[in-house]
Formats: sequence, C-alpha cells, structure tokens
Amino acid sequence: MAVVPIYIGSFESLKGVKRPKNAAARKKSNNPLEDSDSESESITESLSANDAWMFPVFGSAVLFSLYLLFRFLDKEYINYLLTGYFALLGCAAVAKVGLLVSKKTMPAGILKHVEKYKITINVYNASFTFIHALLLAASIFLTLFYVLTKNWIASNVFGLSFAINAIQLLSLDSFKTGMILLSGLFFYDIFWVFGTEVMVSVAKNFDAPIKLVWPRDIIGVLAGTLEKTEFSMLGLGDIVIPGIFVALCLRFDQHQAWQHNPKGDFRSTKFARPYFMACSTAYVIGLLTTFVVMHTFQAAQPALLYLSPACILSALITAAVRGELKELFAYSTEEDNEDAKKNKNESKKTKKDMVTAVEETQTEEKPSPNTAAEEEVDTNADADAEDEDYVALNAEDIKNSPKISKKKKGGKKKNGK
Repeated sequence: MAVVPIYIGSFESLKGVKRPKNAAARKKSNNPLEDSDSESESITESLSANDAWMFPVFGSAVLFSLYLLFRFLDKEYINYLLTGYFALLGCAAVAKVGLLVSKKTMPAGILKHVEKYKITINVYNASFTFIHALLLAASIFLTLFYVLTKNWIASNVFGLSFAINAIQLLSLDSFKTGMILLSGLFFYDIFWVFGTEVMVSVAKNFDAPIKLVWPRDIIGVLAGTLEKTEFSMLGLGDIVIPGIFVALCLRFDQHQAWQHNPKGDFRSTKFARPYFMACSTAYVIGLLTTFVVMHTFQAAQPALLYLSPACILSALITAAVRGELKELFAYSTEEDNEDAKKNKNESKKTKKDMVTAVEETQTEEKPSPNTAAEEEVDTNADADAEDEDYVALNAEDIKNSPKISKKKKGGKKKNGK
C-alpha cells in the first residue's frame, strides 16, 4: 500500500513542472474531466534548504505537544476534535483522488456523453460535471461511515488519499534540500522512537487517518474468529517524506530526458526513469527491512532509519554510475517556480494594462463636462462675434444711405398743419 501513493503522487507532481518556453503547448483534451494546461501547471509548494533544516525542529515541537495533550487531557475529546478536522480534509482529498482515478479508468464512450458546466464565483472559475458531483457525494458518504465506525479500511482510504495529495503538492527544490531533509528526519525518528516513548505513545493514542494499518492476522479477521484485532502501522510521514524525494528523482529524469531530446513532447511520461526506478526500489527494500527487523525483535522501529539512507544512496550511486553527479547537484526546480510566478505576475499586469488602456480610450472619446462647457462658450463667443459683425455692417449701411426719414416726417407735419 505504501508504494501506491508514491507512484501515483510522483507522476502527478510532473504537472507542477513549468513547461519550457521552447516546448510545444499541450493539445487540448476532449476529456471533460481534464484540466486546462494553465491549471495543470499550477505552482506547487516548494521546500527550500532552510525549510529542510527547520522541519525536524517543528516536527519535534508538534509531536511533543500532542504527547502532553494526550497525557494531561482526556484523549477522547482530543480525538473528537481531530476526527472532525481530518474528516473535512479527507472528504476533499478522497474526492480529488477519485477524480484522478476516473480520468484514467473511465471509458471514452461514457466520457463523450458527459456535459461540462462552468461556475464562476467572483474571480474564481471552476468546471464541474455530473461525475464531480457523484464523487463528492461518495466521499461525503465515506467520511460519515468512517466517523461513525472508525473502520480500518476507510481509514486507509483516507490515509492513501492524504499521501497522494501531499506528494503531488509538496516538492523539493533540489537534491541538496532532499538530502538535508532525509538526514534530519533520520536522527529525529531515531531519537523519538528509541530514546523516548513519545512517538509510540502518540501513534497509539492518535485516532485519526494519519497512518496505514494492516491486521497482523488477516486470515483471522476475514474469518471473524478474532475477539480483538491487532494491527501493524506505518505513519504517513514514512510515506510522504521519502515520496517527495522519489518524486524529485522522477522530475530529474524528465529534465534529463528533455535536455537530450528538446524536440519531443515535454508532457509525455514515456522517458527513461533510471533515478525514479532506483529510488523506488531502494524504498521498497528499506521498508521490507523495517518490517523484518520489527517482527524479529518484536519492537517498534523508526522506518526512516532504513528509508533515508536507502533513498539518498540510491540517487548518489545511480548518478555516480551514469557520471551525472554534477548535474544531480546542479539541478534545481526553484528557477522554474520563479519563472512560473514571474509569468503569472506579468500576465496579470498585462491584463491590468489592457483594462487601463480601454478605460483611457473611453475617457478620451467621451467629452468631460468641462470640455463640453468650454466648447459651448467658444460656440457662443463665435455666435456673438458674428452678430457684432452683422450689426456693424448694418450700421455702416444706414450711415451711408440717404436721410429721407426726417423729411418725410416733417412733410407729414406740414400737411397736417
């Protein structure tokens, strides 16, 4: 079960890699469940070397805080709170993984009859189909089933969904960061498992889907002959932490393949995967070693004691054999993420400038009240000037004309007399 989320999450993490400028854009898919190219190139949360150094410190603080809570408070109420919190997160995680599985397994004959709807809320656009609604309803039902029964199978479904989403969304910016993280958690795991009772105590009392469990006597469980079922458990941290390192190896394989063939399809997953295969194999060997030692000594084992060296050495040995140690340590995804953010900001700025230009054009075309008033004053002034010229011309004509009006008037008076 631990290998499944690592494999799926690693390939899904490739969608977070920014497409090179010289790579052809992905062809638009007819699948109504597929995201657009811009959505598929969403920027993941990248861990830097500083984050890797502080990870064991914050992890220790959280772990010890939980230990104190379970020790001095009623664990029943704590688990109620944690169950509600993880149930909400799990509902979304299960729906997302269900959608991913539907994309890969649903026949094209059914998908072509699925209508796609778009909903817009303020600045957020989302596309959905009947399948989205069906998956959401199924995840809500599974959540209620888990909350009411605490069934171990439902718990594992939530755990696998959490692991897949975490490996997809979290990424390491370089192999240096990955090695720092695995090395730090190597000592973290040893101290809290072998040095104290804290890790084991929290794992047993923490009743939430943050671990994968499996019955030690699966035959007895299936037959229903056991009064009490005992489980072996594996924390999600022992899956996610090595998983993001395995995903980094896969992205490096993609990078190397593109460097050797820049004219190919960048989004294709059909490329040589030596680092991914080596690291995945090392993870399986390390995990098997953990369970063998655990059953041999009948004691809890820190899985990262075996997984961290296995993953680190597999990448280093593969690079040494292939003569790519320099390329391995020079590889960084931070530049890709910065370019993605820069392009996103430039796109927003371009849209804003276009809107501003349109508004300015509309403003220039529409005369302002002051401009209209000035034009009206100018028009009135021109009209007054024309009237003055007309009056002046009439006055001059009258002046030059013969004066007969007074004589006529005087003649009338004379006759009247």
